[in-house]
Amino acid sequence: MSQDWPALFIAFAYVFAMLGIAEGLRRWRGYSVEFTRKFIHIAVGMWAFGTVLLFEHRTFAIIPPLAFVAINALSYWRGMFKAMETGERGQLGTIYFPISFAVLIWLLWERPHLLVASLMPMTWGDALAAVVGQRIGQRRYTVAGSTRSLEGSVVLFLISWAATLVPLVLLAPEPLDPAATAGAAAVTALGAVVVEAISPWGIDNLTVPAVSALALVLILP
Repeated sequence: MSQDWPALFIAFAYVFAMLGIAEGLRRWRGYSVEFTRKFIHIAVGMWAFGTVLLFEHRTFAIIPPLAFVAINALSYWRGMFKAMETGERGQLGTIYFPISFAVLIWLLWERPHLLVASLMPMTWGDALAAVVGQRIGQRRYTVAGSTRSLEGSVVLFLISWAATLVPLVLLAPEPLDPAATAGAAAVTALGAVVVEAISPWGIDNLTVPAVSALALVLILP
């Protein structure tokens, strides 16, 4: 039997388990929706590792993110998963992120280290930057109508750099030059900071992975 079928089951079980844990944290522990939303965001983004390690074919690997485009859209309109819905109209990040995931699976399947690395600035950098910016961000700036904090942007850069570097080192089919790899991760992180700062209405879930992927493809062989 193809390894793709068990991988497909594991993928859906994993995501629904994360949704269940987040809902439990919201209901029983009183965590805010902002916290549980970030928890889900990071957990789903980390499935990128499972995608490249467990699936054999991209045609199967792409099914879970495409399914969650539809599921998350339904949740947005009907409020099915309270742990990831803020109730704000126009905040479609939960729909955009699986779209980015699916597109990158299709385009970068033969380069798994770049596939996973492209998703890490959005997965870790954006999520933690938002937490820091909301809690301790004091130095505000506005670009193209979007307001961010300098503290959040610094965290976004540092976390994105580290999170991008890890899959480049662990998943590359052949060892990459350390200096080139660190430089590529830094450029990717900087691109994520700039694009995130000018992306309103949750479209950073589309633009940040796209720019991250473009930077990595152009810089690394």
